[in-house]
Amino acid sequence: MWKWDAEGQPIAVVVIVHNAYEHHRRYAWLIQELRNGGFHVVTSDLPGHGSESGRKIHDETFESYIEHVRKMIDIALHDNLPLFVLGHGLGASIVMHILQKSKLECAGFIFSSPWLSMQHQPSKFSGVLTKLSSSMKVNHDITIELLTRNYDMYIEFQNDRDYSSIVQASWYRELLAMMKSIMNSEERVFDVPVLIHTGGNDKITDTSFAKRWLSNQHLSEFQYKEWKHLYHDLYQEPEREEVYLYIESFMNNVLRSLGYVV
Repeated sequence: MWKWDAEGQPIAVVVIVHNAYEHHRRYAWLIQELRNGGFHVVTSDLPGHGSESGRKIHDETFESYIEHVRKMIDIALHDNLPLFVLGHGLGASIVMHILQKSKLECAGFIFSSPWLSMQHQPSKFSGVLTKLSSSMKVNHDITIELLTRNYDMYIEFQNDRDYSSIVQASWYRELLAMMKSIMNSEERVFDVPVLIHTGGNDKITDTSFAKRWLSNQHLSEFQYKEWKHLYHDLYQEPEREEVYLYIESFMNNVLRSLGYVV
């Protein structure tokens, strides 16, 4: 686990749950922006991800992801400050899944590009995935060019040794089962402020499912934002400063409604 303190007096804590296949270092810019905005930041690499795991093929259980996210939230709560959870991609879906099972002591949630229905599937195996041996390797083949239009990110991460979209067939089947469970669940999340934002040109997911999920929750405070032309990784896009200001405004508005002076 890693924690970065806010620059100056902290107003809240943000837990970042990253996407599948990547690691927390891809969020260095976002972490610094949050710190500048007065937020402590807690994050970590999900099991099987990042340099410490050394894995190139993902076969982790989704229950291990869930337990890991719960630990991050528990650590963040020790600061006795309002807590926001920011989940991106698969990270957003994991948090949604947790919320359907239990209540988390959080001020609000920010979900970007949640994985609820895959538009980009493993091309060679998508039609026969259910028939494959559980241990068979599947290349999801999500490249940096599919995630962002930001050329600087192409340069920075084109040789990222800690990024791998190769999974076991059993892992991908568990992903499909979790997404279906989230969308078909009759259990609504508890009434808490939620922001969902997606890219209008997302190459990875069908973003209409995110909007449908949000409308089914019947929350008293929620926002949905589709960023025209942006790809899947909103915090890596050329417009990321505008994206950050949007989520910061959401959090500050929630804090004001709770009686905090921002």
